Amino acid sequence: METFYHSTRSRGELVTSKQAILAGLAPDGGLYVSDALGAEKLDLAQVCVSSFTQTAECVLGTLLPDYTAEELAGCVRAAYGAQWDTPAICPVTPLGTDWLLELFHGPTCAFKDVALQMLPQLMGVAREGDGHDVMIVTATSGDTGKAALDGFSGVPHTGVCVFYPWGKVSDIQRLQMVTQIGGNVAVCAIRGNFDDAQSEVKRIFSDRSLAERLSARNVVLSSANSINVGRLAPQVTYYFDSYAQLVRAGAIAQGDKVTYVVPTGNFGDVLAGYYAKRMGLPVRRLVVASNANDVLTDFLTTGTYDKRRPFVKTISPSMDILVSSNLERLLYFASNGDVELVSSLMADLAEKGAYTVPPALLASIQETFGCGRADDEMARETIRTTWEESHKLIDPHTAVAKHVMDALPQDGSTRVCLSTASPYKFPADALGALGVDASGMNGFASMDSLEHITGTTAPVQLSSLRDAESLHDDVCDRDKMGAFVESACARIFL
Repeated sequence: METFYHSTRSRGELVTSKQAILAGLAPDGGLYVSDALGAEKLDLAQVCVSSFTQTAECVLGTLLPDYTAEELAGCVRAAYGAQWDTPAICPVTPLGTDWLLELFHGPTCAFKDVALQMLPQLMGVAREGDGHDVMIVTATSGDTGKAALDGFSGVPHTGVCVFYPWGKVSDIQRLQMVTQIGGNVAVCAIRGNFDDAQSEVKRIFSDRSLAERLSARNVVLSSANSINVGRLAPQVTYYFDSYAQLVRAGAIAQGDKVTYVVPTGNFGDVLAGYYAKRMGLPVRRLVVASNANDVLTDFLTTGTYDKRRPFVKTISPSMDILVSSNLERLLYFASNGDVELVSSLMADLAEKGAYTVPPALLASIQETFGCGRADDEMARETIRTTWEESHKLIDPHTAVAKHVMDALPQDGSTRVCLSTASPYKFPADALGALGVDASGMNGFASMDSLEHITGTTAPVQLSSLRDAESLHDDVCDRDKMGAFVESACARIFL
């Protein structure tokens, strides 16, 4: 069994990919990485004639080598089946002279489905015969929560506990979570923002006393956030598959380089593109698109990561993040595996709220990564112009990326904008961008109006929420999250 995953902050403990997926977070608080990343390249010619599911098996087999081909084939069949509304899974469609990678065709209408339909399958295989109950604990800025709830609902010997920031997700996003059925699910809003929730989830994972109490009941904790390598690995697939679609469409020739523009907050989505590049995908640039919470734009420009700034509530709430956890993985790889440096930088972030990377490290990162930002007004204008010019209705997160893409210098390269959610998850904001005053409308009235104005149709996964019963009304302070997890374990694993 190959034990080649270790923490970004130390090499003291090597684990298999199955062990890394089950643990979620390394014992020292670091994220699991493999020094084998990039040692094995995917066969690009084969990728270009393969389906999404075939490519998924190849990607996962490379990144998670202790899973057998048979195990991965079963996981892929279960994750990418009839719950998707297109056999393409993640289709690439024209957007003027550029392209749109549509990642919202899964059961919760957000890109998180690509990973969170897969993660329960990977965990299920990894857990065979372990005899433990597992509680998945996750913080969400809007989309991860529902995707995790949907993916893990009803999974035997597994519970899922989701925390979201009260008042800082869209009405539809909130309804997706609080209407979730299943005897193994728990949902709680917290008074604070996503960073508060994410930081406390990390603390819960390091709480030895809590771990001991849960262990006495045969319960262990794991994560469904993108800190889990089982979340990150499946996302690599859509970069390779999108490239193959472009080749088959005649938009590029095999070997041509492509620029991907990615709306991101926690850095997981764009990091998957970096993994793809390391694995042989011809990537020209990975452009990080930020909203008004532009901590990543500043970092990629100056080399200083500083979370000590006002938190801005925007119309792209899934990007309202000031601590981008997955950036730690990039720091590890870009520094050639300098665990001491990464550990020091993360300590500075925790203790001082900021860190600055050495100039050579920043230069290395800038060779691949570009950046840009768009505030709410820019995003609204982009939603409007994209509809008027291309008859494409996009959500506010995609609009941030589209604005940044449009501002890039024209170099003749093929550009792909990642579209991370259905606009119908944010109908009031889409309406506002199109010049309709949605104040006083609830999510469903906004949805109906958006359908009427555009002639488009809301996904049934979202429109059906109007008849769903609200089942989860818990709200707590940050310091009570651990107690909520413990009580959820007691309820679910009686």
